[in-house]
Amino acid sequence: QFEFVESGGGSVQPGESLSVSCTARGLNFYAVAWFRQAPGKEREGISCLSSSRGNTKYADSVKGRFTISRDDAAKTMYLQMTDLKPEDTALYFCAADSNLDRGLGYCDLTSSTYNFWGQGTQVTVFS
Repeated sequence: QFEFVESGGGSVQPGESLSVSCTARGLNFYAVAWFRQAPGKEREGISCLSSSRGNTKYADSVKGRFTISRDDAAKTMYLQMTDLKPEDTALYFCAADSNLDRGLGYCDLTSSTYNFWGQGTQVTVFS
């Protein structure tokens, strides 16, 4: 039985930091990513990390402020967020690709790449 459990998030003031994490149970995965969706907006891919070689991608909106990482032994992925802004307010989703077809060094910010998703955790930055 597959389970993808998100934790972290919360409400902060602008300029503060938060972390979110996601632990997989019953699943082996390769590329991982974080997406977010604000009310009335489309889901946005913000960061991804390949299974090997440490390849990462970041959306311009978060580059330099957010850091993605993973602990494969713990089957956990992380998103460290710093210098948070009101426009970062959204529901944050972790995602994982269980297919090896694209290779161990691949990741992207396209939602269709990922076939397993967390339930979402809310991040609110007060304005």
